[in-house]
Amino acid sequence: MSLTTKMLEGYCPSCEQEEKDIKFITSLEKDLGQILTRDNKICHLTSCAFIINKTHDKVLCVFHNLLQTWACPGGHADGVDDMLKVAKTELTEETSLKNFKVLINEPVSVDILPIPSHYRKGEFVNTHLHLNTFYLFEADENEYVCKKEDENSDVKWMTFNEFTTKATELFMKPIYAKIIKKIKALDD
Repeated sequence: MSLTTKMLEGYCPSCEQEEKDIKFITSLEKDLGQILTRDNKICHLTSCAFIINKTHDKVLCVFHNLLQTWACPGGHADGVDDMLKVAKTELTEETSLKNFKVLINEPVSVDILPIPSHYRKGEFVNTHLHLNTFYLFEADENEYVCKKEDENSDVKWMTFNEFTTKATELFMKPIYAKIIKKIKALDD
């Protein structure tokens, strides 16, 4: 069992969806073995960063070139068995942010994400699942940010409402709403 699935077994799900997704993720690792790299063509671990400003009313998002939508920075574990570390790496790579803090050391959301077939670097990639964790970060919205041209074409701060409106992947909308609800509960 990987460190990630051990962490998931200790995670307290916030809803039935998370409870079922966690059970499914841990069973996938038992049934399929390796889920830490893209060598597993059916499913693999990924992690994303939900980055909010210091007043907790905006999110830093990227315009994802492949998916053609606004999203949070994130990426594949690629063998790294620490999803918080993966989220930190993706946050820095995709936004150039250097000064940020982790608000919660455990995931703020655990989800199974359907990824449609696509071409990556000229190679066809079949439809598959991302076994994803979101981590919550805070950063200064005045710090310099910069796009990572091979992955995104823009990086900017948006209000929660603007972001959830502009994020066009329908399956992501309830996930973003769940995370924003948790942020508001933290602030109460």
